[in-house]
Amino acid sequence: MKNLRTIWVAAGMLLLGNAYAQQNTDAGYKRTLREVLATIETQYGVRIKYADSLVAGKWVTYADWRFRNDVEATLDNVLAPLDLKVKKEKDKLYKLSVYEYYRWTVADGWAELDRLAAQYHNREEWEQRKSVLQPCLLEALQLQPLPAAPKSQPIVTAERKFNGYTVRNIAIEILPGVYINGSLYKPAKYKGKIPVILNPDGHWEKQRYRPDCQYRCAALARMGAMAFSYDLFAWGESLLQFAQEDHRRSLAMSVQVLGSIRILDYLLQLKDADTARVAITGGSGAGSHTVLMAAIDNRIKVSAPVVSLSSYFYGGCPCESGMPIHSCGNRTDNVEIAAMTAPRPQLVVSDGKDWTDKMPEHDFPYLQKIYGYYQQSGQVENVHLPAEGHDFGINKRTAVYRFMAKHLGLQLNAIQDAAGNIDESTLTIEKEQALYVFGDKGEQLPANAIHGFAQLEKIWNTK
Repeated sequence: MKNLRTIWVAAGMLLLGNAYAQQNTDAGYKRTLREVLATIETQYGVRIKYADSLVAGKWVTYADWRFRNDVEATLDNVLAPLDLKVKKEKDKLYKLSVYEYYRWTVADGWAELDRLAAQYHNREEWEQRKSVLQPCLLEALQLQPLPAAPKSQPIVTAERKFNGYTVRNIAIEILPGVYINGSLYKPAKYKGKIPVILNPDGHWEKQRYRPDCQYRCAALARMGAMAFSYDLFAWGESLLQFAQEDHRRSLAMSVQVLGSIRILDYLLQLKDADTARVAITGGSGAGSHTVLMAAIDNRIKVSAPVVSLSSYFYGGCPCESGMPIHSCGNRTDNVEIAAMTAPRPQLVVSDGKDWTDKMPEHDFPYLQKIYGYYQQSGQVENVHLPAEGHDFGINKRTAVYRFMAKHLGLQLNAIQDAAGNIDESTLTIEKEQALYVFGDKGEQLPANAIHGFAQLEKIWNTK
């Protein structure tokens, strides 16, 4: 028995020795992340939720040296080197996630916008800044110069007639074998030239087939414009050519911009298109796209980004921030890019439950200041809906309808009831398949259509 006790004591001392042997500078005071998180939970009386995949195989060097009196300072010290972060869900409860390069604190975002704003104080200085940013944005997107456009004609389906408007589906070849698809809504009756409004789709379920997309484009058509609703890259019918995960590749950002440029090329050569009245509006990721397109394409005269613009959020998808546009001019942000639209009319729609929640407090006054350099402060507007969230609901659409009517000369009363309220009840929501260009199962996809991201990269790199 004495010998057995001696063995256990010796084994215990060996284990203890091994543990302490790791806690020195030779071993970098290294501990597993799982162990460090458990210590933090015990020491500070908190709970940290995480998926095993986020901590498996990860180590924290100089672990004990990263502890501070404050739990959040400690968590930051521990997690930042691993590109991880926590979000506080409620008192004493945190959730671990990967580092989000595109999401800044409000204070940091505002400070960055203030740094940018300090570089110019009048119209001349601002124009100099813009002259640096605009070509750089195109270069960062690898669209300077633009690739040659294919010679093919757009594929256009038969016209469908509804109450006060018509719809045709259209596919445009933007690169050899690469198509962008959408639906063109037009007034049922009109004379002469009419405004053109681009409606890129955002990151919501059902893509451009959603009721809110159809309502918006049908309403704008009834008001007197041609409205084109279209897929983002690897979204909607683009999935016939690419995998869904390809949407989250950096090149998606460039392909989407090229797609919008090609769409404008097509629409503005139509005999009934008024090239002096061209607009764009989109929500969420398509709101970021709206801001970028209005900044780089001077053909766009009116813009309305919805639930997207913020100085402390750069776009959570690589299709919004995957290419290095924000490195231009020794760093820029989306609000400064939006300011490049000045003095052209711009409506910013924001809400109280996402990253646009503080738009009226800081970012919008900055935009007014830039527009003020042109004595056009009234040309930029903000409709803030503090009780609403991240969607393109009726109140957001109403704001867009009124703004477009005001600046494009559209007939708002075409979608109003007797009391002057917006009435979308007579607009038709079509089934998803009715909006397809290439058939219910993609059976009409052109023979030259490429398949897969590798083929796209090959074409892109030899353009």
